[in-house]
Amino acid sequence: MDFKDKSIAVIGMARTGLAVAEVMTELGARVVLWDKKSESELGDALDSARRIGVETRVGTNDIDLTRVDLVVPSPGVPRGMAVFAEAKKRGIEVISEIELAYRLSKAPIIAITGTNGKTTTTVLAGRIMQADGRETYIAGNVVAGDIRLPLIVAAHKASANGVIVAEISTFQLEWISTFKPKAAALLNIGTDHMDRHASIEEYAGLKARIFENQTPDDFAVINMENPFTASIAPKLKGHLLPFARKSEVSEGGFVRGDELVVRINGVESVVCTRSDIPLRGEHNVENILAAACACLALGARPESVAKAVREFKPVEHRLEPVGVVDGVEYINNSMCTNVEAAVRSVEAISEPQIVIAGGKDKGLDYKPLGEAFKRKAKHVVLIGVDADILESAARSAGFEDISRAGSLQDAVKIAHTLAVPGDVVVLTPSCASFDMFTSFEDRGQTFKRAVKALADRRV
Repeated sequence: MDFKDKSIAVIGMARTGLAVAEVMTELGARVVLWDKKSESELGDALDSARRIGVETRVGTNDIDLTRVDLVVPSPGVPRGMAVFAEAKKRGIEVISEIELAYRLSKAPIIAITGTNGKTTTTVLAGRIMQADGRETYIAGNVVAGDIRLPLIVAAHKASANGVIVAEISTFQLEWISTFKPKAAALLNIGTDHMDRHASIEEYAGLKARIFENQTPDDFAVINMENPFTASIAPKLKGHLLPFARKSEVSEGGFVRGDELVVRINGVESVVCTRSDIPLRGEHNVENILAAACACLALGARPESVAKAVREFKPVEHRLEPVGVVDGVEYINNSMCTNVEAAVRSVEAISEPQIVIAGGKDKGLDYKPLGEAFKRKAKHVVLIGVDADILESAARSAGFEDISRAGSLQDAVKIAHTLAVPGDVVVLTPSCASFDMFTSFEDRGQTFKRAVKALADRRV
């Protein structure tokens, strides 16, 4: 697709919008970056836009579509903005960054979505392809340490011999039309982002869009033990590769005794054993099966899966061990921002655990979390603006060992006084971070600093 001399309105001056502006400018397009935030609110982002050399319009939602050929909204931009209806009225195409990247890319794309496990599965799939000797880009919505490559940048860089492994969010799927990954994986669907979506059915429908343009030459990897994803499977046009942890499937990924097995076109491969897996939790068995199915479908060798799994380190902020103080292990699980992820995380820890939870509610039902606390937690320390909601759910489940803290630092100190050698203190917020922090990364880093401060006092 030729973008030279095209006029593109990019809405949103965050990481994705800036990446689109830079790549499109390199390809000869004329880009205008719009953002409703003021110059002072945008700060470094505005400086970055100016360094790219694009025109900027800030502090307004009044977007001029005169002589615009294409509108590209950033993932966080609400779909209901008036500019999109106006664009449609004028016959101007509105597409997401991932749609633009797909049209640009020479390399095949492995696309991974789901409510939970996206980042771990994406990074693992990338490591598998790297172990297989492929030119590999780990990209998309993934934010994991120094891995934060927008899909549009990966698509611009990758050769036809390479492969892109991309984490894809629901918001990115809102504005696709031809996006067609060679292998697409839907890990699971649970309640999340109910503050943005009208219903879980709407949310599930958006997730399923990752498959909508596939043909039988493409691969659809899907969890057969999640009710929502299993219901989608019969409608898919791609070569179906289901995965299941509790039962054997005729085609796809499954567990047989201690072995993780993938079967494609009748060819069966043992990709690793349970003893190879360095990650906590049965949910990570599912993540490995999904990554293995997608990678083997694109030609990776089974031994590359085993190597990547054995060498895999927990992704930052996802059940990440951060230290041991006085015989107590501290685990940073700040990315856990919904109830289903929290329940999985609590279940993944076999040791007595003190859970630090709380933050900004996203309109979720916390009853399952209260029940998980009752089954698995020794004590819960609650923080954040919506701590009352979590406390009510815990007490309704008959769990009473609850403390409150005014800050995450104080929560770590309280947990430390309650813990004994052999216990685990885990930050599993179950909520969004924006009441107290700028992001889940900021929350996780604050937790790690608080643990380090405990350790430093012991020196």
